[in-house]
Amino acid sequence: MKKLAIGLYILLTVVLLGWAYYQAIYVAPNDAMQGEIFRIIYYHVPSASVAFVFFAINLVGSVGYLASRRDRGEQAQVFDAWALSAAEVGVVFCTVVLTTGPIWGRRAWGIWWTWDARLTTTLVLWLIYVSYLLLRRFAAGPQVQTLAAVLGIFGALDVPIVYMSNRWWRTQHPAPVFGGAQGSGMDPSMVGALLWNMLAWFAWGILILAFRYHIERRKQKIAAAEAEAAINA
Repeated sequence: MKKLAIGLYILLTVVLLGWAYYQAIYVAPNDAMQGEIFRIIYYHVPSASVAFVFFAINLVGSVGYLASRRDRGEQAQVFDAWALSAAEVGVVFCTVVLTTGPIWGRRAWGIWWTWDARLTTTLVLWLIYVSYLLLRRFAAGPQVQTLAAVLGIFGALDVPIVYMSNRWWRTQHPAPVFGGAQGSGMDPSMVGALLWNMLAWFAWGILILAFRYHIERRKQKIAAAEAEAAINA
């Protein structure tokens, strides 16, 4: 049953991705001002949303690890596995954001990059979590998980700053499409394509997160078994 459920979820995700692509490319109309290049929004915005959610999962996992590492070792490892897995997938989606954004900006603004608040805080967010992954990959010692958890919590503090940056400051980045000033919003003919892509990319992200978590837990169990064998020897 478990394999069947996984197979059905994979199939559903693939179907959603295909349907979302169709909606974004063939159903949604061109933007009146930007034309075809506006279709990047159907990948740029969902990728940012997924990245934010996964960095939030990293935050929960990091806090959980710090709270349970002394007296609930197995539970702490579960939290740590979720934190690491979410950071990895979040960095992938944040990289998509930082790739699609300049492509869109080059056509819309005439420049690839500008050091405004939204772009700069997003780059800082990406650098923090890349540093988190580098720490986990190359550092050694009993305190690596603790240091990484602290860094993950620090990185999560930048997420609301990124989100609010074009509300708090005047930026080159467009004003918020949803929940912005009066007159903000998206044409109803475009909303459906955006929502389908949000759903599809969340489904894809959850699938990859689950696989990555499973792999990380296996690695933890193998490492624990090897350490116990070394002690017994």
